[in-house]
Amino acid sequence: MFELKVVIHFAAAHQLKMVAKKCEILHGNNWKIEVCVAGENLNDAGVLVDFGELKQNVSEIMTRLDHNFLNELDYFNDQNPPSSENIALYIANSLQAMLKDPKIRVTSVTAWELENACAKYLMVNPFSTF
Repeated sequence: MFELKVVIHFAAAHQLKMVAKKCEILHGNNWKIEVCVAGENLNDAGVLVDFGELKQNVSEIMTRLDHNFLNELDYFNDQNPPSSENIALYIANSLQAMLKDPKIRVTSVTAWELENACAKYLMVNPFSTF
């Protein structure tokens, strides 16, 4: 099994409800996102997927988030607030839909809200459908 990781950053504001009072105030974060994909086989070039292609896909997702008030985006709502957990889930689902090879799966996405606080969405068994 091979796993690749890319790291990207974006800045955005959000406002959470029903959590610590400090987080209920509109505030911004400089997010660090770590995305991992995995697969069992390398392509003819000897790679799982080209890093450039993977970074391009992740960058495209970041353009939807970067310098936005996340609460105003369609995906994030009262049932799906823009928490670190839901941001990681959104990125994982978005990236999986973009990957061209169905044998390459998103295994995890980590959303660092602060340098000492993150949430990871971890696919328990990303290859269960194979």
